Amino acid sequence: MRSRSTAVVGLVSLTALLLSGCSSTGSGDGGPVTLEFWSWAPNTQELVDIWNEENPDIQVEYTDAGGGDDSAAKLLTANRAGNAPDLAAVEYTTLPSLIVSDVPLDITEYVEDVQDAYTEGTWAQTTFDGAVFGLPQDVGPMAMVYRSDRFEELGVEVPTTWEEFREAAAAVRAADPNTYIASLPPGELGFFAGVAAQAGSEWWAIEDGTWSVGIDDDESLEVADFFQSLADDDLISTEPLLTPEYNKKLNEGTILSWPSALWAPGVIESVAPETAGGWSMAPLPQWNEGDPAVAYQGGSAVIVTKASEHPEEAAEFAKWLNASDEGSELVLTKQNAYPAAIAGQELAAESDPPTLMPQQTDFYEIAADIASQTKPVIWGPNVNVAKSTFEDQLNKAVESGTPWRDAFTATADAVRDDMRETGYEVAGD
Repeated sequence: MRSRSTAVVGLVSLTALLLSGCSSTGSGDGGPVTLEFWSWAPNTQELVDIWNEENPDIQVEYTDAGGGDDSAAKLLTANRAGNAPDLAAVEYTTLPSLIVSDVPLDITEYVEDVQDAYTEGTWAQTTFDGAVFGLPQDVGPMAMVYRSDRFEELGVEVPTTWEEFREAAAAVRAADPNTYIASLPPGELGFFAGVAAQAGSEWWAIEDGTWSVGIDDDESLEVADFFQSLADDDLISTEPLLTPEYNKKLNEGTILSWPSALWAPGVIESVAPETAGGWSMAPLPQWNEGDPAVAYQGGSAVIVTKASEHPEEAAEFAKWLNASDEGSELVLTKQNAYPAAIAGQELAAESDPPTLMPQQTDFYEIAADIASQTKPVIWGPNVNVAKSTFEDQLNKAVESGTPWRDAFTATADAVRDDMRETGYEVAGD
């Protein structure tokens, strides 16, 4: 077991451990520097080719490492074997655990000049205790995608608050008993974490090396009670998302919305292409009318690894890809992602809307406004523990009819216990 001090230093301390890493700035033989970059985003090779043509002295070799948990696992394995790439794309939720494992380099000194390219909330996604461990590439500000044609057909108003969402859910069930406004299943940790953050909760926070866990704070428990009341009153479904059964209902128009994030249109179109033209996007309903702040659900950043012998050059590529006008436009147009950089979001506002909702010409204008209201969210070093415990406990609560808030409490307890066992300082100890 790692000592308490080692674990904390591995994540947040601005000591030599976090600042360590090779710092050579040339190839050693006068030739071009070659960097290895792992990602999974579509068409990344095209972006790398553009960089290589424009930068003969810094050449990048690209590897598609697969996305999500698989990519993070490969990166950890490569790091332990001493052959990690110079750069890698990572999801925001996995970044803290990679910091604990000593994979990313603190690149604060290399990227301070592009902080203004991002909103405060976006920059915070890769910043821990003042140290920057990556550059945000794409983001998923939370929003609600809904069947505007069916809402109109049933005479249901688009909700702007969560109380109005309850009223709309009831109106949908009354107008068509075979239809639900949405399915919000137990497996969606990201959704519940996001709406809890929207309500003012901080599921993880750190100050001076001490972690606090808020998964069972008052705001989170009130969120649990609210959504349980919708399920108990049969106003929402709790069936899993994107199963064949769920997709069939999307196509039939008997699931009418997906409170999720700006990436949802592409996912829906992939499973229900014939419904294109019937959807629209609106801001996520608010807990408090007049407060438009939302959290992120999903997104990724690019890190420079401690294994890199050319961290400054690697950071230059990451800045071009993620923070420059050219790079963020390519993230938008080639990778079909919503750029993290403000410049990319402004460019998006001039783009055609997603093909799922071609009629919504103001899609990206609304998206940019939503993105400007996102609030910083810190993910902890053991999101995997939270996810598995939460899904298990909330599934049991749904099936047995017990309080959903108990699942939130059990998750918080499991997360704290795991952090203590791993050697972290936890508030209240």
